[in-house]
Amino acid sequence: MTTGTALAVITGLLLAACGGGAPVDPPSVPATGVPAQPDPRGMLAARVAVAKDQRYIAAYTLVVQGKAPRSVLVTVAIDRTWRVDIQGGALGGTADVAIANRPEGVYQCPINPSNGCVKVAASNKKLPVSIDPRLQYVFIAWLDVLLDRQVPLAVAPADPLAGTSAPCFAVEPGVTAVQPPIDAGVFCYNDRGILAAAKIPMGQLTLTGDPAPAPETISLPGPVITAAPLGTSAPPPPKPSSSSPSVAPSISRSR
Repeated sequence: MTTGTALAVITGLLLAACGGGAPVDPPSVPATGVPAQPDPRGMLAARVAVAKDQRYIAAYTLVVQGKAPRSVLVTVAIDRTWRVDIQGGALGGTADVAIANRPEGVYQCPINPSNGCVKVAASNKKLPVSIDPRLQYVFIAWLDVLLDRQVPLAVAPADPLAGTSAPCFAVEPGVTAVQPPIDAGVFCYNDRGILAAAKIPMGQLTLTGDPAPAPETISLPGPVITAAPLGTSAPPPPKPSSSSPSVAPSISRSR
């Protein structure tokens, strides 16, 4: 290469470096929006919020493995008093009881036949464990638990339970809870906020038919009395008589 040619090449390179246009940005790639994932707990809470505002009379069937189906009748009155009648809710399934809540307290009332009502707790408070059928919490106390974001719960969509097409959610209380505020289970609410089905340790509840209009207030199935409430466990079998059986006298034969 001659000296002139080399100078020409160097000059061209310098001119290109100084006089080149602004750098061109690479073509932008259009951002694709990622759809927000549904929040199962929020979806469940939305239905439970509707449930809290409902007033109704609803009949359910309770199926417990190895036992005949039982009936449960739930009444949530307009004045927020409530009553849950549970077939086989006491004495190991051999006695029917109603758990009723009024401003003056919670009552346990044997029904069919009615033997009066015994006050067993302050209004809207838990019952002593030995007499507590626990089914009433599904319709009352657990609604507040499902709505409270401060309560550690794991919530996930679940397959519909038998007997309902309502959306269902599996609920598991936080492992850090010493006394879980709710039992683990599957809860299904329809669009009206009515519990359509629930699968809990006690068995599976399924709504039977359409709910009826609620009364102004609930009524107790008997007068308030002072007596011992019925326990949930079966009563112990009767003790055998302590008296010794009589011994038949021996008959001597004459020789």
